[in-house]
Amino acid sequence: MIGRPLRAGSPRAAGRAVGVVAVLAMVVVGCQSVTDGSPTLDGSDVPLYRASASASSEASVSSSVARESERRASASTEAVHTACEALSSSSVDAIAAVNVYVGAYNEDLPDVVDKAGPAIDALNRSADLVEGSVADPLTPELQASLLGWVDAARALAAAISGDAGVDEFNAAVTRVNDSQTAALDLCDAAY
Repeated sequence: MIGRPLRAGSPRAAGRAVGVVAVLAMVVVGCQSVTDGSPTLDGSDVPLYRASASASSEASVSSSVARESERRASASTEAVHTACEALSSSSVDAIAAVNVYVGAYNEDLPDVVDKAGPAIDALNRSADLVEGSVADPLTPELQASLLGWVDAARALAAAISGDAGVDEFNAAVTRVNDSQTAALDLCDAAY
């Protein structure tokens, strides 16, 4: 016991003893009380409860649908931005490298072979980057257009590395330009 010990004959000790007995008596009496009756529902409250539960359930479903719709829209927007930025930035570099190659070829410069490597690499790098960015949230039309660029870029890289003839090379360049324009137009519309 902490504090000063109580003496058996002190009024405090007697008061505490009486208090403990009173508390125990209340617990015993309180626990022995039984309520009579039978459980019943108030019939007028049942329709209110059902309506409340139904409204709560409908609100929960509506909220979930709205959140899922927002999540999908956000994922679609992010996918469009990723894919279109990949095309926009990498195709500019690829076309610039091809133009350097074409300039060296047209001028019959001795380093035309040295200009072919960077053009091929830039085209393949762009094709890989764009292909890697194509994802399900994109519309099928945009996916097809982006993959059209991928195929065209790889075909032009193959034409350069295979030292294709002028007609074949020009057809590959036209395909690259057309596929880039089509894909970028769809990207602009998707923003």
